[in-house]
Amino acid sequence: MNVELITKGDLLEFKSDLLNEIKRIIQPGQASTKKWLKSAEVRKLLGISPGTLQNLRINGTLRFTKVGSIMYYKLEDINKILEGEGK
Repeated sequence: MNVELITKGDLLEFKSDLLNEIKRIIQPGQASTKKWLKSAEVRKLLGISPGTLQNLRINGTLRFTKVGSIMYYKLEDINKILEGEGK
């Protein structure tokens, strides 16, 4: 059985790589054309479940606007969460 240790530095490097990959996927040109995302898009982008997204709304970490039965989230707010600048 092989044992691999993960250091804090490894986790920080992983975080940096993950953020860079997400930013690459979003691309600056795309961000300026689409400022609001629906719940499914946010869940896919953040890799979270519907319940986790609901918790982010309830505890005020992620602001949202509800139009009819659809909830919209500002891309700017999601980027802040990804960069660790959330609430």
